[in-house]
Amino acid sequence: MKKIFSLITMIALSIALYAQGAKIANVNVKDINGKTVSTSSFNNDGKPYLLCFWATWCHPCLEELSAMAEVYDEWQKETGIKIYAISLDDTRTKGKVKPLVNSMEWEYEIFIDENADFKRAMGVNNPPHTFIIGGDGTILWQHTGYAEGDEENTIKKYIELSK
Repeated sequence: MKKIFSLITMIALSIALYAQGAKIANVNVKDINGKTVSTSSFNNDGKPYLLCFWATWCHPCLEELSAMAEVYDEWQKETGIKIYAISLDDTRTKGKVKPLVNSMEWEYEIFIDENADFKRAMGVNNPPHTFIIGGDGTILWQHTGYAEGDEENTIKKYIELSK
């Protein structure tokens, strides 16, 4: 049993290490007004940016994005960070995205991955799943889940990787 656990751990670690350094997937998503946008157009003028996968039905996602919203202006002034929030809501629930975003007053760029193409291409299993993407489109770091205070760890990692 220990050998199997060790093997599974090594495989998972290898996959995670492979993902670091891989490029962001080039997939079409839609903005909250229905306009199709290629993920290859995501950028922050050569600086890293955050890519946050979330869903309207995911309470930890809403907590994470709301916590980030509270400090987003400050983060932007200090670091120039940009956040792209990618909703995983499908055709049944995508209609809830725009009203929710408007009520939360999030100032991120919001997109919907209604067919889950971007989710699959980026290896996202469960939201919330946050990536730091380098200015060249390389995956620098990723984190799954949310606990209170994770946003502070994320910005610290962002600052570290931006140097």
